[in-house]
Amino acid sequence: MARYTGPVEKLERRLGVSLDMKGERRLAGKSALDKRPYAPGQHGQRKTKVSEYGTQLREKQKVKFMYGLSEKQTRKLYDDASRASGNAGENFIKLLERRLDNVVYRMGFATTRRFARQLVNHGHILVDGARVGIPSYRVKAGQKIEVCEKSRNNPQIIRSLELTNQTGISPWVDVDKEKLFGIFTRIPERSEVTLPVDERLIIEFYSK
Repeated sequence: MARYTGPVEKLERRLGVSLDMKGERRLAGKSALDKRPYAPGQHGQRKTKVSEYGTQLREKQKVKFMYGLSEKQTRKLYDDASRASGNAGENFIKLLERRLDNVVYRMGFATTRRFARQLVNHGHILVDGARVGIPSYRVKAGQKIEVCEKSRNNPQIIRSLELTNQTGISPWVDVDKEKLFGIFTRIPERSEVTLPVDERLIIEFYSK
């Protein structure tokens, strides 16, 4: 299944949560989800009973859309999380957080993961001094992530960093806003990652 590229706010209303896909618009209080917190369509406000499978599917869909994943990528993350030692659900979230596009987003170089993915795809991001154009690249603790020199005057990147004064920067990254680089200091604990997702249900979905 391909990555979702359709209307973002309708999707947020259908799932009932913010997917962090409309960064500055949400900060400005213009989110459709805030104004109409129910599913789109004629019967959007009607309450329906959701099956166990439907609940698990919804949690998986949240993660897919929030992090911009294909079904194949989501399944691979589950496989890798299940093979690793420890809690599979926590492993799953930690692997998501290590994606290069997500780290770029967490460092404040992009207002959304979608824009962060574009920066990586178009060669604007360096890892330890080398250009990496793979959004799913797994960042290791201690690696340096920076905006390449030719892109340091990009107005969208500059604006994104300005907005971190409102949103803050994740505690597991250390960012130099002047020199446009950051260090992924450590892999975050699950308790530090604020996500409207129950990863346990995602593990149950794939483990059947």
